[in-house]
This record gives sequence, C-alpha cells and structure tokens, in this order.
Amino acid sequence: MTEKGPVLVATEADDITADMVITELNRRNVPVVRFSPADIGAGLTVSARFGTCPAPVVGQVRTRSRTADLTQVRAVYWRRPTWPAFPHHSDDDARLAAAQVRYGLGGTLYSLDGPLWVNHPLRNAAADYKPAQLAVAQRLGLPVPPTIVTNDPGEARQFITSHAAVIHKTLRWTPYQRDGVPVTAWAEPVTAAEIDDSVSVTPHLFQARVNKVADVRVLVVGSRVFAVRIDSSLLDWRKDYSALSYTVVGLPDHMDKALRAYLDHFGLMSGSFDLAVDRSGDHWWLELNPNGQWAWLEEKTGLAMSAAFADLLTQGETP
Repeated sequence: MTEKGPVLVATEADDITADMVITELNRRNVPVVRFSPADIGAGLTVSARFGTCPAPVVGQVRTRSRTADLTQVRAVYWRRPTWPAFPHHSDDDARLAAAQVRYGLGGTLYSLDGPLWVNHPLRNAAADYKPAQLAVAQRLGLPVPPTIVTNDPGEARQFITSHAAVIHKTLRWTPYQRDGVPVTAWAEPVTAAEIDDSVSVTPHLFQARVNKVADVRVLVVGSRVFAVRIDSSLLDWRKDYSALSYTVVGLPDHMDKALRAYLDHFGLMSGSFDLAVDRSGDHWWLELNPNGQWAWLEEKTGLAMSAAFADLLTQGETP
C-alpha cells in the first residue's frame, strides 16, 4: 500500500452521509473510488488474481470513471452498500447470481489485508447481535437495564410483572411492509396482559424502562468521541426528529474508556452508541449501531464528524 493510494467507498447510490465524507476527502486531495455492488455488470467490474504473483492478491476494481489497484488501496469506507437482486432472473438464477457477487466481489475485498476498514463488514455483522452487545456491555462495566430475550410467554409475563415498566424492542431492524405500507418498529411499552402465545413464534427482547430525562447519541471515530444529548418527551426519539433538541456534551471518563474498549472488542473503527441519562445523571447503555447514521447530528451541532472520518480514512491505518 502506498501513501497516495485511493479510498474505496462502498455505498448505495444516494447517500448524503458518504457524500459528506467524500467532500472532506476531496479537500485533502485523497483519491476516491465510490461504487455500489448493485452496479456489477453495469459499470462496475472486479478482476483479481491469486497464486500468480508475490502479492497474495492483485487486481482492480473499476467503475465507469475510476480504477482502484487492489494492492494500493489505503482504506475502505463500508457505508451502506446495496447488493444486486437480479429481478429479471428466475428466483433460483437470482439467488445464484447474488451469491456469486457477495462471495466474488465481497470475498475479493475481504481478502485485502493492507487497507484500513471502516468498518469491516464481517466485524459489523458480528457486532450487530443485540444479545452479544448486552453481554459485552456488562463485561465492560457499562450499566445495562434488566433485559430478557425469550420466546416463552410465561417467562415474558413474569419478567414484565417484576418491573415497574417494560418496553419491547426488535432484535434487529428489518425492512417491513404491512398492506404495502412501510412499517418501522419503535421501542414501545408492553404489559403482561398483552403477551399471548404468539410470542412463542420467535425470540423477543423485553427491557426494563430507564426512568430517563434525556438520550445521548455517541459517535466514536477512531480515537475521537462525539457525544450529543438529545432532549425530547419521546420514549423513542427516532419517532419525530422535529421534536428534538441537541446539546454537545462530554462523557464521564469511565464511560468514554468503556465505549472505546467496546469497539476494540469487536475490532471496529467506528460506531454509534445510544445511551439513556436517568434523573440521577447516570448513563445507561442501550445499544450499538456499528454503522449508524450521524450526518444530521453534524448539521445540527456543527461537530466535525465527517472530517474525523476523512482524517481516519486518509491515514489508512489503525490509530
């Protein structure tokens, strides 16, 4: 890898967040090759050779306007890539083709050991399991609200009745429609009377409600930590962004260190944490989004988040 190598940015076609980081990289005169895996065969080409050179892998990723030498890539910003669905193929052919792209293009990129990844998709995936997140948070000494993951209706009722207030969360956000209308699952209050046998179909996450006065969204980028207090009257602040107010805050030293250690545990260079602040001023760990949104926070607060990403990607190595 050379100092002047490009940064690969893998993301969907319309991504304001990636645009902000690319703008910062352009200001630094860092070459960028942006692509979406969905463009394979229509402007995106990958060609890699193995076992034919001293280097373990040589080749190129090419778009209509840019070319990246795989031996020269300094960093990969794995934002929100879209994989092809091949809708004009039969179901079986589409599944086969999609698998070849994931394991061909994806596998080639994953084989590179020179670039800095922000973040490596396999590490993102490992960090995306909420039960694992809860266990790691507790091991690191972060305050975790009492939580149960269960598909046993009786266990769920017992847990709910043993706490003053309980909320239900999905274990993973998943695109979902009901009668053709997109539906988002928010954190919602739940009572024991609402639990029926349908709970047994899949595991559910129930969590004791924190008596919070505010939320805090924390973005960690390499060695930099940005914390923003979000004030609202909402249980789940994502329901109405117009009802929110923002304040840049600092974190207690032990919390700052624990969140950095949390990312180190999963081998991540960046992540967005959600915390709740209770009436005593204590911070409760809620969850990590290893590839969370942050662009709107930069716009609201002026924090130099995109510049922090550009600095990290320009450096091209673990801080």
